[in-house]
Amino acid sequence: MKKITLVIIVLFNIASINAQENMDKEKLPYYEVADYSDVTYTAGSVAARMIDGLGFRYRWATENLRDEDLIYRITDSSRTSIETIDHILGLSRVIVNATNQVPTDFTIEQPTLTFKEKRKETLANLERASRNLITAQTLENFNIQFIYKGGESDYPFWNNINGPIADALWHCGQVVLLRRASGNPLRKGVSFLSGKVSK
Repeated sequence: MKKITLVIIVLFNIASINAQENMDKEKLPYYEVADYSDVTYTAGSVAARMIDGLGFRYRWATENLRDEDLIYRITDSSRTSIETIDHILGLSRVIVNATNQVPTDFTIEQPTLTFKEKRKETLANLERASRNLITAQTLENFNIQFIYKGGESDYPFWNNINGPIADALWHCGQVVLLRRASGNPLRKGVSFLSGKVSK
């Protein structure tokens, strides 16, 4: 009887995990990186692909994080996973705002979001930014613009590459490191080279 109960529990857990993965696959972008067989190399398509790589990494770095993973920190002075995720969300807003040609306004207070809402918004921001860039022949119109209480600043898209995009990639790696340290390593079968996931 105990063996049958154990088998039922294991099968139920496997079904739950598969259902969660299928639900996420349908609702959230970047389960895999799309093929670009019909896209030529332009400034916009290369920038879009960089953002797609970021979206794919973020998607899997944050997949199935537990509450204990989110609050884990390596030292007292280091960020937790959720603090790192908050920072990546902010970076994604800068990235998408630049591609929407609108400023990032730091005088506006952002809403309080759950982890799932933060994850969903970050992925949506990255997907939107990629779509905005994919057909662009030039990046000259996609400046980063900031509004502060003390004034405004403006940077060319070059700064988006070495600033928010590279920074968000850096922090995705930190989330992966933190989740491994908290006992929940990245799932096997995620290929960052191909942008595909094996079962």
